[in-house]
Parts: sequence; structure tokens; C-alpha cells
Amino acid sequence: MLRVPSRIGKRTHVRGCRRQAPAYHLILEGILILWIIRLLFSKTYKLQERSDLTVKEKEELIEEWQPEPLVPPVPKDHPALNYNIVSGPPSHKIVVNGKECINFASFNFLGLLDNPRVKAAALASLKKYGVGTCGPRGFYGTFDVHLDLEDRLAKFMKTEEAIIYSYGFATIASAIPAYSKRGDIVFVDRAACFAIQKGLQASRSDIKLFKHNDMADLERLLKEQEIEDQKNPRKARVTRRFIVVEGLYMNTGTICPLPELVKLKYKYKARIFLEESLSFGVLGEHGRGVTEHYGINIDDIDLISANMENALASIGGFCCGRSFVIDHQRLSGQGYCFSASLPPLLAAAAIEALNIMEENPGIFAVLKEKCRQIHKALQGISGLKVVGESFSPAFHLQLEESTGSREQDVRLLQEIVDQCMNKNIALTQARYLEKEEKCLPPPSIRVVVTVEQTEEELVRAASTIKEVAQVVLL
Repeated sequence: MLRVPSRIGKRTHVRGCRRQAPAYHLILEGILILWIIRLLFSKTYKLQERSDLTVKEKEELIEEWQPEPLVPPVPKDHPALNYNIVSGPPSHKIVVNGKECINFASFNFLGLLDNPRVKAAALASLKKYGVGTCGPRGFYGTFDVHLDLEDRLAKFMKTEEAIIYSYGFATIASAIPAYSKRGDIVFVDRAACFAIQKGLQASRSDIKLFKHNDMADLERLLKEQEIEDQKNPRKARVTRRFIVVEGLYMNTGTICPLPELVKLKYKYKARIFLEESLSFGVLGEHGRGVTEHYGINIDDIDLISANMENALASIGGFCCGRSFVIDHQRLSGQGYCFSASLPPLLAAAAIEALNIMEENPGIFAVLKEKCRQIHKALQGISGLKVVGESFSPAFHLQLEESTGSREQDVRLLQEIVDQCMNKNIALTQARYLEKEEKCLPPPSIRVVVTVEQTEEELVRAASTIKEVAQVVLL
């Protein structure tokens, strides 16, 4: 067998390749080469014609230039710029702008804000620890009284562990993004409070809103997500699903249908986060909240959060649940990790408030009865409707028919509030950041009931509101 010289073999191979290459390959390669040459030598932008300005013209332009305002213009009569000034403790009686009124505005449900025992505990702690902590919990900000409060809260709520925050708003706003991340799915009630909304925003999760307390609408969304998960099982295995609700809703005064929510949780394999700032210390035989109210096992709820600024008359908030769930917040809860810890005097005050709640379980039945009484007395006001449960200590009065203008609605309700103030009844409008609310609630007057209000004062408040409303809304 004769071997062909290597040089001749190469030439033959090259000629063969040239003969085999189709014509469109050569054309395409030629076009690509020309396109690359064009990209290399062409300019990506056009130079604008330059015009030199004189010094005088430059100065005139500078004088004419007006910078954009950092914030939109705010009218001088805006409520945020014309706040009421309180003198003394905002307890049963409150002095507003020098005028003493019966307080139907502060969330002092159990009347513990001015309680002598609570003040004595805070004063003793102040003398022992000083005013503040000047450090987060991980940086010499953990005091023994913090650990005592967390232990007491966990035992009171019958959970494994609790964690406290130094700011009530930051509690749920920090807890949500500690667990729910980008790519996770959160099903949330449209009436959720602003703290929940900020937590959802920080989580960057996929948010699905369902109609307020509408379990059929929630199940519809859960079924749709189940169908989507079947299309991509691999993604579904790493996607977490959360249901976020409030026990008693701040914006509506209504209670969540927790038994139905628990059923949906197990049916569609989701986790429930329950915000109980209004229901803690209010609902249930012992004030443990909506789980005790419905008789639901607290272990069915993955995370419970509440602030200590209402029933406990202190500052801050807490979360409670299983130990492995709560411990995660000690590393991931932004409000816990980066904020100065709760001042010891406020922690001591909260512990004493818990002592009073445990010693006087009948106080919750008293509060419930007072709520029912004023709720019934306020029915049938011409032009106003009562929004909220009859056992909720914070409910709303809304216009039966809007004027068509939110500003006008707000003015009418504020006139009612002002005239009630002149008659020594302190009320307040519910306030919202209108441009940031996901689902802006209608304007309303918020009425807050406490155990300190007497039967006569409740009757007087209801009759005053009725009289003023008839005058203003005629």
C-alpha cells in the first residue's frame, strides 16, 4: 500500500472541504465579517452639535434653574403638622391641649399604663439598670430582665420560646423577611396592617392578596399555586408558602377565621404567621389571643407575633413559637440584631403587667362586656356605620355614604372628632400613609375601649357621638 506524501494529502483534504462547504455558509460568514467590521469602526452614538455659551448666558441659566422639591408640597393644615399635645399620662382621663377628656383614643385596653404596680416595677428597674441599653442584644445589650421577660411570655402563651423586640412596628416587619425570601410565596389578607406590608416588602417574596377574611378566595389562590407547582415540581420543592393574617385586624376591627385557616394550612402545606397586636391580652379566657378564643392548639400556628404597646402598656413586641423557629430570628431578625435592646425599665413593666393579667383573669370578661355595650349603643347613628366585632376593643366609625372625595370625607370625620373633643370625649381618626398603603382603607374614626371606662362614661360617649354626627352630617 503506497502512502501519499503528507503535503499532497493536506492539499487534497483542503480542496475536498472547499468543495463540500455549501454556498450559504460562505455567504453567512461573509455577512458576519462585514457586520463585525462595521461594529468596530462605527460610532455607537451621535455627537451633538456643540454650542458655546457666554458667561452671561450661563449665569442667566443658573438663575432660572429651579431644583425639584425633595418632598411634595404639604398644606399647613395637614394633621401631621397640627398634632394634639398631651399633658400627663394618656390613661383613663387624658389632658389634650390643656383640656381634660375621657380617653377613647389610646390602646390602653387593660388600664395598666398608669397602674401603681407597673410604675413601681419600672422605677425599681430604672434605679438598678439606668435608662437605656446602648447596644443590640448581641453586643452587650442582653440583660437578665430581657431573658426573664422572654421566659415569662413563652410560659404565658404556652409555647417553647419567645423573643422580644424593642419596637412594636419592627416586630412583624422583621419576622416576615427573616423566613420568607425571594422566590417564596406569601398569601396575605388585603386588610393587613402597615407593619405587615413593610415586612412583605422587605422579604421581596411573591405576594398574593386575598379578599378580607374570604376563605374561598384564599383557597382559589392556593389551588392556582398548586397547579403551578405541578408544572415545575423541582422549583415547588424549594418554594416556601406562607399565610399571613391578623388576629383582630387593626384596619377593620374584625377577627380572622382561624379554624378555616388552619384547615387550609394543612390541606395546601403552608405556614401560618399570626399577628396578634390587638388580640393579645384581649381575647380568650386568659388573654392569650385568638388561638385561645377559638380553642385551637397553639402548635398549629407556626409563628405568633404581637406588640407590647397595647394590653401590656409598655413598648416593643415579641414573637413566640417553637424553639427552632424563634432562634432563627436571633440571627436574621433585623430589628433584633441591629436595634438597641428594650430598655430594662420597660421590660420590667411588661413583666409586672403579665403578673396582673395572670392574677386577674376576670379582667378580660369585663373588657369584652364594655366593648359590647358601646358597640350596641353606637348602632343606628344617622350617616355613620360601626365597623368591627362587638368584642373588639378597637373598632371604626365610617361614613355610610362617601361624598365622593376622600379629602371631604376626612374633613367631615375630623369635624366630628373636634366637636367631641369640645364635649370632653377624646377620639381620633385612623391615619394612613395614603401613597404607600397597598389597599387603602376608607377614612374612619377609631374608637378604643378600656376596662377603666365606666358604664356612665360609655353611655355619655355614645350619646355625644350621636349628637355631634347628626349636626355635622345633616
